[in-house]
Amino acid sequence: MATMKALQITGTKSLSINTLPIPILKSGQALVKVYYSCIHPSDRLNAQGLFPSTTLPRVPGRDYSGVVTETNPTSNWIGKEVYGTSGSSLGFTSDGPHAQYICVPQDALVEKPSTLSMLQAATVGVPFTTGLICLRRASVSSTDSVLVIGSTGAVGTAAVQMARAMGCKRILTAARREEAKPDIVISGESAAETLALRIGEMTGGRGVDVVVDTVGDLALMGAAVEKLAQKGRYVWIAAPRGEASKNFSFDIFQAYRKELMLAGCNSVSPTVEDAAELLRFLGDWVENGSLCPQDETSFRKVNLEDCIEDGYGKAGERVVIKMV
Repeated sequence: MATMKALQITGTKSLSINTLPIPILKSGQALVKVYYSCIHPSDRLNAQGLFPSTTLPRVPGRDYSGVVTETNPTSNWIGKEVYGTSGSSLGFTSDGPHAQYICVPQDALVEKPSTLSMLQAATVGVPFTTGLICLRRASVSSTDSVLVIGSTGAVGTAAVQMARAMGCKRILTAARREEAKPDIVISGESAAETLALRIGEMTGGRGVDVVVDTVGDLALMGAAVEKLAQKGRYVWIAAPRGEASKNFSFDIFQAYRKELMLAGCNSVSPTVEDAAELLRFLGDWVENGSLCPQDETSFRKVNLEDCIEDGYGKAGERVVIKMV
């Protein structure tokens, strides 16, 4: 039996490198030899047992790049460079790409854009598709002004680029890192007050049409909701962690008078096939340079056998597992 090396979650906060059988394909599936796979913050949270849908033992991982080595039935996908992302299954209810091989539905195969290196292709799936989910949920159009909170993060950066590609009339950025030169710096005890004040100043008191919140800070959320324009939409992907309160209140009278919409967005909601369709939609923007992923030098490469200590154990670092 042919085997491969793979990372496995074997219990809560329990990771190990194991030798597993290379998956045997069922009809409609493809086998991908994985070249690179990113370690996202959600992968680390998954390893800590914070995704209740995850079944164990499980090979984690969400984003990957590689080459198709086999399909059932045989198809012209064999030999093509592909990239992909998890949706609701890979790394959660079926084995993900933190392994030398991964089995995926043929309908989830997406050819890698020529403008992306194999390493870059393994880093864009979660942030790019999450950004697109947020903007679609907010029904963003070219007439909208858009504020991205957390604009220097992976999803925030992607959302800013997509809003530009959509031709939004104005895009405002808010981030904690002053050196990144966001339109609004959201650090310190008065961050929420500063956010509300600057939104008012920069929009002439009108407010913004859309807020994409990638931070999940309740004080910032309260300030930004109050500064939504008529028929404004607020979408978010994060919440406070740990024991911190996750309860949020707002003025429902003003909300219905202004016809506001608040919507949570979950990148683990789409199927793996739906996630692949999102990547296909983004393909033209990637090819023409409208979407620019992080440069390879932004990520630290680690080998699979070292990824527990040097990858999963390095929270806050951008790490990619090199499989070949």
